[in-house]
Amino acid sequence: MTYRMPFVVTSTRAAALVVLASLGAAATGTVHAADAYPNHPIRMIVPFGTGSATDILARILSQKMGDAGVQLVVENRPGAGGSIGTGVLAKAPADGYTLALVSAGHAINATLYPKLPYDTVKDFSAVSLVASIPNVLVVDAASPYKSVKDLLAAANAKPGTINFASAGTGSSTHLSGELLKSLGKVDIVHVPYKGTGEALTDVMAGRVQLMLAPTVSAVPFVEQGRLRVLGVTTEKRAAALPNVPTLAEAGVPNYAFDSWFGILAPAGTPRDVIKRLNTEVAKALALPDVKEKLLTLGAEATPSTPKPSTPSSRRKSPSSRPWCASRARRRRTEVDGAPGLADRHAAAFRWRVGSGPAFHGPARAAGMPARPPH
Repeated sequence: MTYRMPFVVTSTRAAALVVLASLGAAATGTVHAADAYPNHPIRMIVPFGTGSATDILARILSQKMGDAGVQLVVENRPGAGGSIGTGVLAKAPADGYTLALVSAGHAINATLYPKLPYDTVKDFSAVSLVASIPNVLVVDAASPYKSVKDLLAAANAKPGTINFASAGTGSSTHLSGELLKSLGKVDIVHVPYKGTGEALTDVMAGRVQLMLAPTVSAVPFVEQGRLRVLGVTTEKRAAALPNVPTLAEAGVPNYAFDSWFGILAPAGTPRDVIKRLNTEVAKALALPDVKEKLLTLGAEATPSTPKPSTPSSRRKSPSSRPWCASRARRRRTEVDGAPGLADRHAAAFRWRVGSGPAFHGPARAAGMPARPPH
């Protein structure tokens, strides 16, 4: 039986700012001897495996911030769609010496897992957005599928026989695959891994037929001739892959998906520490070689300033408020045997400011109203 995912996920810079702003409201207090911070290395938790988009971004920041005197030690803690590593962060001291680089999946997990070891909103302070990254539909270089239409035709001919890999249940790679199932009207089977690196390895080995992987992870293998890219998930073509069509152009009408990445600290981290970290992240992302590196990998640097949200600001922009914390916990359904994927409105996960073709088209195609009710 084909499961058609009743959601649309399209994360943008403006959208992610709203999420991080709401998390930033927890950042309180002051720090003593702020000028001395940091006086020893900072642990940067990456809740996915080596080779994932979060891992690549963390290591780029680690190198550049280290050059500026702020030493980051990257620690991979993969599992449960990123919630294991994020759970470690939630329990860490709020002293600025433990951070995590998370993706949009951090918020999505609130709808996917019924019992997280933390509160998605209350247990974290936002430091900064880092980047916006599209996914690309990739297959092994020796795959018989030369185009998206070839893939869809094969999936329709033999439902349930084609598998797609992901970095874990609830990750952007999982949800973009589910969106392909829904809008492409095909029955393909989800195979979750502990990280993007492991998943891509099996795609290149031919053990799994395809993956919708972040460009930062997939582009190097495409350039090496080990992967073939069939389409990009965003509304517009990626600058790093100008000759690759969007999935909408390639035969999946209304498909649009991208993912944000940002840095969190434990709730209660002093504001002076948050500001210092925010400044250092912004400096690193502003470096010309970092911008160029990200662009060649299909990513866009999106530094931000954490500003606590207020009830009045949320009232002014009702379409921007987070969906995960309340509605997601009330009504749940199941997908791929994993309990906890929220109903179609909660799982829509709109932190997008305003609306437009990227929202209305996919929403209607997935059986959702043009704008979820508030």
